[in-house]
Amino acid sequence: MLETKKPGFVSGFVSLLGRPNTGKSTLLNALVGSKLAIVAEKPQTTRTLIQGVLTLPGSQIIFVDTPGIHKPDSRFNQRMMETLRSALEERDLLVYLVDATLPVREADRQAVEVLRNSKTSVLLALNKIDRLKDKSLLLPTIDMYKSLYDFADYIPISALRGAGLETLRGAILARLPEGPAYFPEDHITDQPERFLAGELIREKTIRLTREEVPHAVAVLVDEWDETPKLTRICATIYVEKQGQKAILIGAKGATLKRIGTQARLEMEALFGCKIFLELFVKVRPHWRHSPQFLAALDWRSMAGRESDHSVIEKKRGRM
Repeated sequence: MLETKKPGFVSGFVSLLGRPNTGKSTLLNALVGSKLAIVAEKPQTTRTLIQGVLTLPGSQIIFVDTPGIHKPDSRFNQRMMETLRSALEERDLLVYLVDATLPVREADRQAVEVLRNSKTSVLLALNKIDRLKDKSLLLPTIDMYKSLYDFADYIPISALRGAGLETLRGAILARLPEGPAYFPEDHITDQPERFLAGELIREKTIRLTREEVPHAVAVLVDEWDETPKLTRICATIYVEKQGQKAILIGAKGATLKRIGTQARLEMEALFGCKIFLELFVKVRPHWRHSPQFLAALDWRSMAGRESDHSVIEKKRGRM
């Protein structure tokens, strides 16, 4: 980690928090200007901490995307909530996202409670305002959240359309302390390419399969072989039931082929190289309750492999 001190330079770590489907991953990608977190209209799409670095003249913001706040009803969900709680610690600022198009429900009130033990300032970002025809409807929503927690500011945004992001960025920078540049200017994430490849495969799987499959899907990259002209990737998609496997493969393998094609094309755009992708589907019952399997899914176990890169860098001509 590079630490270069400059006079007047501000920097800090900012966690993005909120309930599932509030747009945290979309916001991370928009703020950093690159796709680092997968996006799907399904709860619990983000399962671990995803880091994105934005370096500007005079500042550096390290954003951390987190799993959605939810009820931990399995070992897998418990692990995600433990990951989320760690994102509250040693942060310079928190940004709490809500869906501005929805009324404040009991689950939203309960979710705000995770902020109680944090001593860090919290901005409330009211997302998806592009879907609100009557913007005056934001006022009662803001008043309701004011009654739940003492947020430092209330900022309407559209992560998808970019509305309000400059205001949000300015509010963040105004609250960051003077500090070093923790990363080089061309560094934008700490995620290994092996992990990002697996996440892209999982994203396409979520989008192209039925409602019952997404939560039961996990992806492990088994082989990664780089040559100057081609990167060969072999990955396995794990599900919990035979019926889910059949749905995922599809008639004559059509669904699996579509997943592979869409994932490969996006990998080639992201990594800047030609990709040969081979996919397999396996059934592993109750994988969400297996500590060993969950540990294998952790991206940190992928770091440091000889054929892998630990960061994506702009100056390599890949972005």
